[in-house]
Amino acid sequence: MSDEGGVDESKRATLRRFAALGAASPLIGVTQDSDSDAPDALLGYVTATPGAHFSKVRDDLQLGTGETQHHLRRLESEGAVESREDGDYRRFFPTDRFSPFEKVALGYLRRETPRGMVVALLRDPDVTAAELADRLDVSRPTVSKYAAELDEAGLLSRADGYELTRRETLLVLLVRHADSFGDDAAALAAEADDIVAYDPD
Repeated sequence: MSDEGGVDESKRATLRRFAALGAASPLIGVTQDSDSDAPDALLGYVTATPGAHFSKVRDDLQLGTGETQHHLRRLESEGAVESREDGDYRRFFPTDRFSPFEKVALGYLRRETPRGMVVALLRDPDVTAAELADRLDVSRPTVSKYAAELDEAGLLSRADGYELTRRETLLVLLVRHADSFGDDAAALAAEADDIVAYDPD
């Protein structure tokens, strides 16, 4: 088999896998008049990976830019998917599944360093900025920068050290969608019962 054939087969397998998720959606009717697996795959992917930005959706499904744009616009116009601007990104969500706070939170949890900070603070609410920098292998200014963004977004308070707001919501989002995040979220999901038991709120 040629490399190109391998890529095509990989793309088909990926589309079929996410199309099965999309086909199981209560919104299946919006995609039924298409001959392509792409609409169901996009709906399935967005359901499994809420908060993913356009380029990640396109690249993970191995679709072209124009094809991705076309089907996402259609899914939005038919009410299956919704999106929000997040800086330079547009992030996609299944319609009516997440609150405004959860959409903002998922946007930050899709970024490696902010997610690492949230995971560390869920495990140890007393962790310091210096310890966060060491654990995440980033600079102190990087931690400070993201802490300011998380504070402005309402996910973190810097009034007395770093304190997550709505800890339980953040934990639920990470655990529920752990498979779509990195290894840090998967490890956190395995510890969730202990974290909830410890929750000082």
